[in-house]
Amino acid sequence: MQKRVFGNRPGWKRITKSRYSQTYLDTREFKGYVTLLHTVEVAAPLIVDYETGRVCIVDNGYFWLQQFPEEKNHAATTMFNSSGEVVQWYIDICLQNAAENGVPFYDDLYLDLIVFPSGEVILKDADELDEALAKGFINKDQYDLAWTEAENLKSLLSKGEFPLLKLSRAHKDLLMEKLE
Repeated sequence: MQKRVFGNRPGWKRITKSRYSQTYLDTREFKGYVTLLHTVEVAAPLIVDYETGRVCIVDNGYFWLQQFPEEKNHAATTMFNSSGEVVQWYIDICLQNAAENGVPFYDDLYLDLIVFPSGEVILKDADELDEALAKGFINKDQYDLAWTEAENLKSLLSKGEFPLLKLSRAHKDLLMEKLE
């Protein structure tokens, strides 16, 4: 089954107290929804192990900025620590970005790209994409779409031309003023 991921992350039990804001932007640089989740208090930090080391992606005072560009097959999450430093960018390859009851979401197509401030890029979950095709959760066109999108984004990232990374701090600052 495809997973639908909402910007406000409802039901995430790890987060015990949070603030949230969102807006729709239609600018020359970006068209779509942006959301900001401030994890004021968490039950426990979330630490991810990568080949290059361990990275804490959720803790007290962290911010998750999500960008849902219209008519694109990706959504980006910028994870900021409590000091406002980027921990990582997580780019989900998706079937669509849309909104339901005013809350933006993406329909996940399994493949992900993780980008670190160092510039290192990791492709993740190719096995999940293969399994989704084998089990009939997605069709061959969706499978091909995921790979094409991932390869296009890797190319843009290698040239420093993926715009969402550059816009993440400005989008976070914009939404900071609207946090509830």
